[in-house]
Amino acid sequence: MKSRGGRTSRIRRRNLFRSSGSRGVNESYKPEFIELKKWLKDRRFEDTTLIPARFPGTGRGLMSKTSLQEGQTIISLPESCLLTTDTVIRSYLGAYIAKWHPPPSPLLALCTFLVSEKHAGDRSPWKPYLEVLPKAYTCPVCLEPEVVNLLPNPLKTKAWEQKSHVQEFFSSSRGFFSSLQPLFSEAVETIFSYGALRWAWCAVNTRAVYVKRPPLLCLSPEPDTCALAPYLDLLNHSPDVQVKAAFNEETRCYEIRTATRCGKHKEVFICYGPHDNHRLLLEYGFVCVSNPHACVYVSKDILVKYLPSTAKQINKKISILEDHDFIENLTFGWDGPSWRLLTALKLLCLEAEEFTCWKKVFLGEIISDTNEKTSLDVAQKICRYFIEETHAVLRKVSRMKDEKVALMNQLTLVETLRTEELKILQASAKALTTLQTAFT
Repeated sequence: MKSRGGRTSRIRRRNLFRSSGSRGVNESYKPEFIELKKWLKDRRFEDTTLIPARFPGTGRGLMSKTSLQEGQTIISLPESCLLTTDTVIRSYLGAYIAKWHPPPSPLLALCTFLVSEKHAGDRSPWKPYLEVLPKAYTCPVCLEPEVVNLLPNPLKTKAWEQKSHVQEFFSSSRGFFSSLQPLFSEAVETIFSYGALRWAWCAVNTRAVYVKRPPLLCLSPEPDTCALAPYLDLLNHSPDVQVKAAFNEETRCYEIRTATRCGKHKEVFICYGPHDNHRLLLEYGFVCVSNPHACVYVSKDILVKYLPSTAKQINKKISILEDHDFIENLTFGWDGPSWRLLTALKLLCLEAEEFTCWKKVFLGEIISDTNEKTSLDVAQKICRYFIEETHAVLRKVSRMKDEKVALMNQLTLVETLRTEELKILQASAKALTTLQTAFT
């Protein structure tokens, strides 16, 4: 969610310095929201609980007009307001989709509709919604290569994979786009460009809610679960709230019910899930300050790099970790190194005469004081390495912000992510120092 100040704006505002306690400034008077409200009213939706507002910490969001109680429905959006594959099939695109083989995916159908309607401009019946969609996104697929290379290695790998995935999505769809030429006076290549499809892909990927739909014969058999939900998607994310969100088959509305109270004139949040900052950035294009689920990932090569020079049977130990699914999701968190990380290090640090006890490591048993101390020492070395690396990247980001003003928003996003990871690493280093005192 972004440009309108939504999710992308949230890169710099929402989670960059999120302050849900601040009172927002009413924006319901703005032309784009007046038109959106009229459009929604024509589709049988009127909201008496929430109003669009701008908040110091999150940018645009929705503000409560009254105090909200636990269990209260905060929004109930009729099916007629949702943009789904049914919307697309019922449109002028339906006949072209039905004729194309192999059948387009549900995602391609939605993206094609968004690009086409955006191109239609004032002629589009969806214009009031399109006007409040972000003009640009900050998912990794939209980041410049020099910015992607500033990301932590695990996220950097996924960022490049996302770029490749969307490029392949575009390349494989060009034939279908060509079949739509009779609908347009301009060449379809200029309408359905890579940039246009990338924008639509990001819109669906970052904003869609889950609504399971029966399969349509004219679409590929991939799960058809995405629906764009105008107005509802102005709600910002907070890891600190609990909500229940689902499509109500009886009322035929997508409903969100809060499980936490919210004061009058406060920003109303939803929670996208217990996601760490890597996943939030990858899927939504923002990071969350003070995210309790945030962590720093440790890769296999870093694990091995900082083992004692006397460590034996490394390959065999790595093989055991891989066989027991203990080579991934090894992390530092706010409370220190994760149990999985320490367990992996304890196994890797086993002395030759202790190696036969490796199964006990997975059971959480203490093998020896030497093993405990060595694994903590290695964890501290890895933590310090990450701290030094993060400081170096932050210095580089600072220089680039002075030199490359056009990349300011993207660089600020990386800066926020790295700053949050530095805080986590510093907290972990402190926790490790406390643990190490038992062996000094």
